[in-house]
Amino acid sequence: MNAGAALNAVGIFVTLGFSILVAASAPGPSMADDTKPITLVAFGDSLTAGYGVKTNDSFAAQLQMALQAKGHKVEIVNAGVSGDTTAGGLERLDWSLQPKPDGVILELGANDALRGIDPKETRANLDKMLAILKSKDVDVLLAGMKSPSNWGPEYANQFDAIYPDLAAKYHTALYPFFLDGVALDRAFVQSDGLHPTAKGVAEIVKRMTPDVEAFLQHIRQHETAGK
Repeated sequence: MNAGAALNAVGIFVTLGFSILVAASAPGPSMADDTKPITLVAFGDSLTAGYGVKTNDSFAAQLQMALQAKGHKVEIVNAGVSGDTTAGGLERLDWSLQPKPDGVILELGANDALRGIDPKETRANLDKMLAILKSKDVDVLLAGMKSPSNWGPEYANQFDAIYPDLAAKYHTALYPFFLDGVALDRAFVQSDGLHPTAKGVAEIVKRMTPDVEAFLQHIRQHETAGK
């Protein structure tokens, strides 16, 4: 091989090596997708709003901090309204989705149960909300609630069945009981015996975080499939 040919060969090799290096260092589509922040709306009543606790101790705030500490790029909007029933939630759902979020954590029904509202009405309202969210292509994590015992077993059976039934109907993620491990525990509830303290909210977040992480993964997959 003469000197000119040798120099050409070296030039081709260097150029090819540089191209490979640039391609390897450039972020791929999946990496870019993983860095896109996810926006969730925590849509609920006083349990979501943070009744009786500081703003930074609310469910939305504590959950966002817990997820960010685990490396998730997520923003959680607190759309909780104290005293809200499923009927009230249905009325304000549309404007609460502006701008459109990536997902919704739907926590409503506790006030329906406390007031003894007919479970058929609660079911119908939640059904309509889930239908609206599905029509808008918004992923949902449904947070279940359980009836207090004072309305009797028949009421409790009808009410408690609402959440798993609707989760199955709409193929949505379900966290069976929002107050799991917290309800009726004096170490975690305020003096009213109903609302969680900041420590109680932290316990809810700790128990719920694995389900929310799985929910975030589902949202990522949903977004990727839609492209």
